[in-house]
Amino acid sequence: MRDTRLKIFTGTSNRILAEEICRSIGVQLGEATVTCFPDGESFVKINENIRGADVFIIQSTCPPTNHHLMEMLIMIDAARRASAQRITAVIPFYGYARQDRKDQPRVPITAKLVANLLVAAGATRVLTMDLHSQQIQGFFDIPVDHLYASPVFFEHLATKKSNKLVVCSPDVGGMKMAAAYADTLGATLGMVAKRRTGATTVEAINVVGDVAGCDVLLVDDITETAGTLTAAAKILRDHGATSIRAAVSHCVLNDIAYDRLRTNLIDELITTNSVPVDPRGLPITVLSIAPLLGEAILRINSNESVTSLFKIKGF
Repeated sequence: MRDTRLKIFTGTSNRILAEEICRSIGVQLGEATVTCFPDGESFVKINENIRGADVFIIQSTCPPTNHHLMEMLIMIDAARRASAQRITAVIPFYGYARQDRKDQPRVPITAKLVANLLVAAGATRVLTMDLHSQQIQGFFDIPVDHLYASPVFFEHLATKKSNKLVVCSPDVGGMKMAAAYADTLGATLGMVAKRRTGATTVEAINVVGDVAGCDVLLVDDITETAGTLTAAAKILRDHGATSIRAAVSHCVLNDIAYDRLRTNLIDELITTNSVPVDPRGLPITVLSIAPLLGEAILRINSNESVTSLFKIKGF
């Protein structure tokens, strides 16, 4: 049974998604003032009584990342000081997730630092989607509900089935995700070996698997400059791929990415609205995760399992 003390608030990172989540579950978005002082400091005021309430704060840590992260921490602190019973940080896109290990001397593990900051601010639970690496869940000493965008993607891909489909990972790290997609879609599996030559540049060096005359689906969790995707698409084209689609959970696109996508190496880029995405006239399909997150919020609120949200329709 749903707790009538359910309250949902949002920061400024993706208000449209928060409003869509609230509409999907029939809950009114809470009233809060979230603004900045002239010197850039964030200011938050929750404009309704939340004493003893089950509070959900929706905020993606998309650019400007540090501003949105700080805004979320301040909102959590405000809810804690207003005596909320439980505070769930709903983070559709968890920034800093790629800094999840110490891979060179004297560097931080920032994904763990962000986890510590959320707990210190007063979050008692986290709801997120498609973390860059699964072990980030272990960085928290509070419960983490980790959802996947794949059911949303599969529903869209069901309308585009191909008899000669190959699911490819654009790098070694994404092989597990690609294997799961290939298994569900009944496709064969491939991989592109790459070498990073700079912060925004990638070189694809080889293709593992036969893609000649096939429709290829590239799968990845995040792209910013589209360097990995377009480099993979180019070498796949050179190896005879008929068409190339990409399914990416989080598209934090910058101007470099849009320029690369205009080369038409990728026929369709499928992503979610975990962060705001502007297609700019390009073949970018944005799928909504609002119903998925909304249902998860209701289940957490009523202390039900969220496992069934991983079930896929039509396959």
